[in-house]
Order: sequence, then C-alpha cells, then structure tokens
Amino acid sequence: MTEPGDPTGSTRRMPTVDQAGGDPHTPGPATPSAHDPVPTLEQGGGRAGRFWSARRVPAALVALVLLGAAGLLLYDIAAVRAGHPAMQWRRSLADGLAERHLDDVAVLVGAGIAAAVGLWLLLLALTPGLRDLLPMRRDRAGVRAGLDRTAAALVLRDRAVEVPGVQSVRVRMGRKKAKVRALSHFRELDDVRNDVDAVLTTAVRELGLAKPPGLSVQVHRPAKKG
Repeated sequence: MTEPGDPTGSTRRMPTVDQAGGDPHTPGPATPSAHDPVPTLEQGGGRAGRFWSARRVPAALVALVLLGAAGLLLYDIAAVRAGHPAMQWRRSLADGLAERHLDDVAVLVGAGIAAAVGLWLLLLALTPGLRDLLPMRRDRAGVRAGLDRTAAALVLRDRAVEVPGVQSVRVRMGRKKAKVRALSHFRELDDVRNDVDAVLTTAVRELGLAKPPGLSVQVHRPAKKG
C-alpha cells in the first residue's frame, strides 16, 4: 500500500508477526542445545580427584603453639640482653639437656612424641581428607560436585527396598565398595540377590560418581522369632 506521507509513492513491506508474538527479524535467545549439549551418564568427564580439607583446626593449634613458644623465647632472650637473669624453665632445660645422655628414657620419650606429632602433621598435609564426600564425574571443566556417602547409601537402600521379596536393607557405603545386606521374606534367595544386584548396578551408575564403587550384595532370611 502507499503511505500518505510518502512523496515517492513507493510501497513498504510491513513486518509480520509470528504466532508466538515475536518479531521474525529479531534473533531469539539461543537454546542450550544449540551450543552446549546436555551431558549424559554415558559421557566421560575430566579427572575428578578427592576434595581437600582445609585442616583449619590442626593448623590453628600448631600456629598458636608455635606463636606462644616463639614469643616466650624471644621475651626471655630480650630480658637476658637487658641484664635480667634467664627464666627458670630455660635454665632447667639447658641443664637437663647438658646432663642427660641420648639413650636416656626421658630423651627417647620426648623424641618419640615429637616424631609422632611430626608424622601426624605430614599425614594431614599430604592426604586430602573429607572421606565422607565422594567426587562426581566432571562433565564441565569449571564445575566440581560431590555426593555425601550417607546420601548415596540412602539412594541405594531405597532402590533395593523396591525389589519384590526384600523386607529390609542395610547399606554401608565406602569409597571403593558398597556393602549391601538385605533380608528377604519370600521368593528364592538367588533370584532376589540377582534382582538386587541388577537394580543397584544401575543405581550406582546413575549416581554419576567419578569412581563407582564395587557392590557386595548379601541376601538372607530374617531370623525366626521365638
């Protein structure tokens, strides 16, 4: 059509609106599937190591002990430099170290305690900690996730209870193995064991753990009362 205010008399094509109410000439937001597909359970992610504990309590205790010992020693050295006598504990310690031999019981006990504390601190520094947190597969480079062992055990227990013939289930979830003990009040034990094993194998895979634990399934009859 010709617009009244157009001196050239040219025609314009009016923009159309689609059924959804959007402008076809305006690009819509990109869907996630267009650039980044949703990960599936079968996809392998990056390496997912264990989570490291902050070790705040041991670090704070060691820092306080070292700070107190260093402050006391520096105060005593400054007092001696100022002309005051050394503290009694430092004189007694120096005399004791000068008189005792290396094979003395007190020296050996003190060295053993110091070595044990040092090994404990080294163990804390070299091990991740957080044993109750199971790392999950990393399907995104910048995302890390973990699953609590208690929560994982509850998921496996709920799945096992749904198997016909299972009366009750106890699950002990470890980092490398999940031990399942079920009680069956009907059906053959072998059939129940096979069904529980198949169901839990699928459940462990669906947990999405970086290192899926092995399964140890035991099925028994409940104890007879009386």
